[in-house]
Amino acid sequence: MKKYFKLIIAAIIALIFIGTFVFLWRKSQPKEVQYSEFTTGTDSIRKTTIITGKIEPRNEVYIKPQISGIIAELYKEPGQYVNAGDIIAKVKVIPDMAQLSSAESRVRLSDINLKQVETDYSRTKNLHDQKLVSDEDFEKARQQLKQAQEENAAAVDALQVVRDGVSKSNASASSTLIRSTISGVILDIPVKVGNSVINSNTFNDGTTIAVVANMQDLIFRGNIDETEVGQLAIGVPMKITIGALQDLQFDATLEYISPKAFESNGANQFEIKAAVTVPSDGKIRSGYSANAEIVLDEANDVLCVPESAIEFIGDSTFVYLVKGEGQLKTFERQAVVTGLSDGVNIEIKKGLEKNQKVRGPQIITDDDQNE
Repeated sequence: MKKYFKLIIAAIIALIFIGTFVFLWRKSQPKEVQYSEFTTGTDSIRKTTIITGKIEPRNEVYIKPQISGIIAELYKEPGQYVNAGDIIAKVKVIPDMAQLSSAESRVRLSDINLKQVETDYSRTKNLHDQKLVSDEDFEKARQQLKQAQEENAAAVDALQVVRDGVSKSNASASSTLIRSTISGVILDIPVKVGNSVINSNTFNDGTTIAVVANMQDLIFRGNIDETEVGQLAIGVPMKITIGALQDLQFDATLEYISPKAFESNGANQFEIKAAVTVPSDGKIRSGYSANAEIVLDEANDVLCVPESAIEFIGDSTFVYLVKGEGQLKTFERQAVVTGLSDGVNIEIKKGLEKNQKVRGPQIITDDDQNE
């Protein structure tokens, strides 16, 4: 019994040894290298670039008050359309005490002067009626009266403007009523009722009451790398895509390329602007993120092959032509002159003809990956 057991163990060991030897021998044998193959044909090649940017109005107008004060009323809300001249808000004036005092003093002086001139005019008129004063002197007295009355009215108006922000003589053009200077959509009203506002002067830009823009005149603003900007030209068409609107796409035309670069993340960038063809549905809002696709170069109906079939050696390019079939298949090296590439296909300017077979990259199997 023990003898048979030993024979069985020996047989198992022999089988394992033989199996291992066969496995290693088979693994050591060279495998046939297989390559993908392509047939040359004509196609159109376009080299494009994608620029990330945003949609915004060409001009945003900041509406500011002409006087300082407190917001008393707001008549409009963001998103509403306004015409030029429409009232957006009303400002209650908080008068400057120095200006108020000066204006009141001017009114008192003009009152005193007017009373004196009225007395002089009355006296001159009586003498003129008695033929004791010449017509010339009477006309001078009347002229002085008119001037004194005008000065008094101007002083009263100035006091009303300082105190109330508006006078009776210019109530229709009151500076307390903040009006839109253009027709468009109100993008923002950054103030609330009760907020203090100041007018623009030498020392500050003034408080913005509202931001208004024409939403029918939009632009795409983005940045392009210095390696690609040289291939752009004014008037180039673009395709704008807004991902937030279910990939809404519309046309644009490049109209501005910055003459000066700026550094961004270690790379030189150039700002570009493109006039947007606004869709009629009016869904676009200011500030949407968008992508612009620009065609940098294109070649139509040209002979091309996949770029993976090209062998690059220095400044030279080659392909391998497929010759024969089956076991007789060979690959013949052929120099070619390449042209435009879109990253997938590449134009062949010289060295190949249509419907020729060329070798592609090696086919990698699962066994190759496991090795």
